[in-house]
Amino acid sequence: MTDALKRLSDEGVAIWLDDLSRQRITSGNLGELIDEQHVVGVTTNPSIFQKAISSGDGYEQQLADLAARGVTVEEAIRMITTADVRDAADVLRPVFDATGGKDGRVSIEVDPRLAHNTRATVAEARQLAWLVDRPNTFIKIPATKAGLPAITETIGKGISVNVTLIFSLERYREVMDAYLAGLEKAKSLGLDLSQIHSVASFFVSRVDTEIDKRLEATGSEEAAALKSKAALANARLAYQAYEEVIASDRWQALSRAGANAQRPLWASTGVKDPALPDTLYVTELVAPNTVNTMPEATLEATGDHGEITGDTVTGSYADAQAVLDGVAKAGVDYNDVVRVLEDEGVEKFEAAWNDLLSSTEAELKRLAPKEA
Repeated sequence: MTDALKRLSDEGVAIWLDDLSRQRITSGNLGELIDEQHVVGVTTNPSIFQKAISSGDGYEQQLADLAARGVTVEEAIRMITTADVRDAADVLRPVFDATGGKDGRVSIEVDPRLAHNTRATVAEARQLAWLVDRPNTFIKIPATKAGLPAITETIGKGISVNVTLIFSLERYREVMDAYLAGLEKAKSLGLDLSQIHSVASFFVSRVDTEIDKRLEATGSEEAAALKSKAALANARLAYQAYEEVIASDRWQALSRAGANAQRPLWASTGVKDPALPDTLYVTELVAPNTVNTMPEATLEATGDHGEITGDTVTGSYADAQAVLDGVAKAGVDYNDVVRVLEDEGVEKFEAAWNDLLSSTEAELKRLAPKEA
């Protein structure tokens, strides 16, 4: 079942799992995915933790202990989520060591309610890095306007970062600039640049969902012909931007100082439209030095029937630009699309975080020691 996944890995695409739960760790399932399906990393987000903790599987004793201590719900969530990330990082440590720190990493996100607060985001990133206390951790920071200086500041402190919620090409270029500025700051402080890593999570399927909805609303045949093409075009042009940056004199100077390139990471790669091939955002985004973080269903589909035919990104830029030009000609405002997607992304993570707060608070009250 893993031939396609091996071929994907051989093409330079790191396979990460977009999911985590305590049961997945303790059952040995995560270890099996590493050994048998070429998984070399894990990403998490508030929605994933909300689902895991709400299921209750494996969290009862820790919740009872936290309730007995009378901790706040925010502290309880941080203790629970960082414990899972720490344990997953330990499972992935052999991969981390074998790849020189490039893979074998687990991502944990700053509180999404801080997405528009630079100073608080940096403070939260430092706190999470301290709490997890594993070298193979990525701190996830959203690519909001306030997130950009937070990325620079966090990288400048030597903390590895997974930049999340990137939808637009312009914002992606700003993210890469923020990373380089962070490396330059770290270098000026005498930090070892070889120990700092980063990925930039460029979201894919949500772009098609939003643009296809707007294309359909036009009712034109030209617009219909562009359906389900914009997300791949957007991602391919992002890779072009990445290639331009790593060819720059600025990056080359940092590379000579030992810096690691910030890899493009394809996120939101499970298809939302059931009419599309379930491996579309994997097989059509194969390029060297990238990451694809997949929901388990997409991972299984790729292993079962994914057709990996080599690099499907480089050299496609003219066609990709033609798609986005066609979308604009059809009357769909790209800048408005990506603005809406970023705003919705932050709102969805905040909603998941608030759901997590509510459900965890209810569990703490249920398990609190009864007064005599």
